[in-house]
Amino acid sequence: MQHTTFVSTTILSGLCATAFIAAPVSAAITTFTDLSAWTAGVVGSGSTVATQTFNSYSGDYGLSLSGSTGGITWTASSPDGGIYCDFGLLSTSEAYYSVKFDFAPGVKAVGGNIFGTDIDYNAIANVVIGVTLSNGTAYVGTSSSAADFVGFISNGAAISSMTISASKEGAGQVYVTIDNLYLGIAPVPAPGAAALIGLAGLVAGRRRRN
Repeated sequence: MQHTTFVSTTILSGLCATAFIAAPVSAAITTFTDLSAWTAGVVGSGSTVATQTFNSYSGDYGLSLSGSTGGITWTASSPDGGIYCDFGLLSTSEAYYSVKFDFAPGVKAVGGNIFGTDIDYNAIANVVIGVTLSNGTAYVGTSSSAADFVGFISNGAAISSMTISASKEGAGQVYVTIDNLYLGIAPVPAPGAAALIGLAGLVAGRRRRN
């Protein structure tokens, strides 16, 4: 439990803590606060769900930590506060600092149990959670337990990053914390199928030219 006590002067205040369930926040992104609904949306779009737990990580990882699941490499970074893992959770070593996840390649969907904890990793009630995606999509809501979920599905460009933060005015130390990072991975056509698709395109092109 190496969270560092830190007094922040950058607490998010005056935010409207509104939760969205299956709400389109941009032309290409839909936001979910229910894991079952998010999972159904991912599977219904033809993608598969890969889950990254943090049970095998423990201790101070400095400025960044990387891993992989489902063929996706993820990197969690917190340049100001550092990454710290304990009790199967990924958090920061300093209060009030954000965590950015980068994904390579990008994913069609992403989500996680995102909440705020005190220095001993106890969930704090009514914490303001902020999430920003690589395309600028922003979400603000509240969390009170480790079971709370926020997720996104893109029907356009792949999501290449997700930045999360947690704050609560007057609460003392609040650390953004995530459990169970979920990724929605689009299927990759088999080489033979890709060749057939390419051949079909060539044939269609010839027909148009004749």
